[in-house]
This record gives sequence, structure tokens and C-alpha cells, in this order.
Amino acid sequence: MSFSSLGLSKSLLSVLTTQKLMNPFPIQKEAIPAILKGRDILGIAKTGSGKTASYTLPILNQLQNDSANKNRHVNVLVLVPTRELAVQVKDVFQQFGSSLPERIKTLAVYGGVSINPQMQALNNVNVLVSTPGRLLDLVESNAVHLSEIKTLVLDEADKILGMGFKDEIDRIFKLLPKKRQNLLFSATLSDDVKSINQLILEDPILIKIEAEEDSIELIKQTGYWVSEGNKGPLLRYLIKKNDLQQVLVFAASTYKADNIADKLRKNGIDASAIHSKKSQTARLESLAKFKAGTLRVLVATDLLARGIDIEFLPHVINYELPRSPKDYIHRIGRTGRAESPGSAISLITPEDKHHFKIIQKKMKKWVDMIDSEHLDLKSF
Repeated sequence: MSFSSLGLSKSLLSVLTTQKLMNPFPIQKEAIPAILKGRDILGIAKTGSGKTASYTLPILNQLQNDSANKNRHVNVLVLVPTRELAVQVKDVFQQFGSSLPERIKTLAVYGGVSINPQMQALNNVNVLVSTPGRLLDLVESNAVHLSEIKTLVLDEADKILGMGFKDEIDRIFKLLPKKRQNLLFSATLSDDVKSINQLILEDPILIKIEAEEDSIELIKQTGYWVSEGNKGPLLRYLIKKNDLQQVLVFAASTYKADNIADKLRKNGIDASAIHSKKSQTARLESLAKFKAGTLRVLVATDLLARGIDIEFLPHVINYELPRSPKDYIHRIGRTGRAESPGSAISLITPEDKHHFKIIQKKMKKWVDMIDSEHLDLKSF
């Protein structure tokens, strides 16, 4: 099946062809025709399954026919849990919409930065991508009005509700017109998501894309036995010896992420840390460089890594193990996506041995282990 069979306009199909996107992912095959018909959607699919394009494409298709709106009365509202995801979703709208004959303006707004430039930029916006708290700030300032919303999207609804935004979401729902299309996407069908689904969705089409059990098969996993003191030299050895580019390194804390990035830079490896204590500007700048391939190593904590969605990320390194096997699979799943192979490396100390054994049992896969004791790490 190709995109041409899903009901999209010739203009959008031309954009997809230009970008060499021919075959839709499973969630796109099901969601795009249903959204074009005006149906409400409950989409359950993991991160990296192509869900963002599954709603951006049909929304852009609809806006080509009806993009007119009153100033500061947006047509489409996309609610997301994090600043990073807001920017990412906005980029996808602009990626597909920039070459369309009808100009469609998309804006991402979020907290942690000055509200004034966002208020000024809201003129003639068609698609607003926002975190819940900042949206309410803008509404209270009369910078934006929600009475003309035709399509509401909740992206990563489980994370929105899990991060404590339920009160904000309830307040936002009261500001929306009753007649609208609702699209709810989530990685999991939690109790909170079920309750929101029952509250806002009308006769929804359920699209559930099961995560394939062998989805980590494309990932080449390797573990290195190493002492705590040799972790830094081993990390630098692996990056330099194997000439690794675009490497995502996971650390357990903001302090450790900064420390790892500092040591890498001191040893001639271009690296930056991304975590909650960094300014929003610094985070977005590092993320943009990493996605563009101009930053060699990005060191991230688990929370901030959720905003990193790169289709062909080649390397993930666990400098420190996460607490749960589920988080481990989520980490290494940042690579080996879109049918493209990737590598995942874990640095395992004697103290990690038992925990790593549990992780391997849970994912039903044993990782090839290498003893780093025989590697010459002195010059690293």
C-alpha cells in the first residue's frame, strides 16, 4: 500500500514524493483515511511508530480546503507533555506543509521561556502545538482563543496525564467547542487514558499497533564488563576507536550527564548534555545540532530523551543502567527503528551484574559480553 491510496491531496502526495516517502507505516494506513472522514481516533502505538505523521498529514489535507480563521482563533490544537515534543511536532507540520499552495501557519508554545514573543507570534496561526500550562497562560492573557477549534489532538496522552496535567486538561476541555474532531494518541492504554477517552471521544475508531516482540532484533546489543573507574576511558575508547557518530549516551542523573559531557569535550569529542536543569534555549540548540548530525554525542537523562525522535539514530550507549527493564528497552529502542539497524552498548560494573541479568531475562535476550580488562584504555 502507498500513500496515494489513502485519500491525501495531490499537493501532499507531491510533498511526500519529494521527500522520498512512499510507503506508510501501519498506524498511518489506518489513521489517515479515518481522520479524513472526520472520525474520532484512539490510537495506541509506541514512540517511533510514525504516529505524528498519521495525524499531521490528514490535518494539513483538511486545512488546505479550509485554512481561513479569525485572528488568534486557531483551527487545530495539539496538546503535548513536553517542550521538546512540541518543537518536534511543529517541525513535522512544517516539513509537510511548507510546500503546499495554501499557507498554513504552525506555532509551538511552551513554558520555561518568555511568554511575550509567543503572544506576538500567535497572529493568524492555524495549528497550535502546546504544553497544557502555557496554553492556559496564553488563554488567560487573551492571546489565543479556543472557541473555533475544529480538531483537538492529545499526543502522548499517557505522559500528559502521568505528568500531573489532568487539572489543566480538564480546564482546557471546558474552553473548547462541543462539536469538534478528537484524536487521542498514546503509547499505553492506562486507566487515565481510558477515562479521558470516554470523556472526549465520540464513537472512536480504535487503532492499536502492537509492538512486535522481535522489534529489538534489529539492534546489535553488546555489553562491556568494566570497573567504575574505567567507565569514562572505555566510553571515549569506544567512540574514538570505532569512529562512532551521532551517539546518544544515557546517564542516571543530571550531575552525571554534565560530568560525562565535560570529560568527552576535554578529550576532543564534541558532546553536550541535555536535562531538566539546562535552559530551554540550550536544550533546543543541542537537540537541533544532534538531529542534524553536527553534534557527535548527546548525553541525556531518561526524562529528556523522550523528546528525541530520530528515525535513523545509529548508536545508543548506556553509561548507567536504568532502574527498570522496561526503561532499558525504551532506551535501546531509540535505535534500530524504521527497519534500520542500530547498535546498543551497555557499560556493566560488578555492582550492575545482577540487575543486568534481570533486564536480559525480562527482554528474553542475552547480550554478548566483552571484558574490557584487556583493552588499552591508558590514552583515553
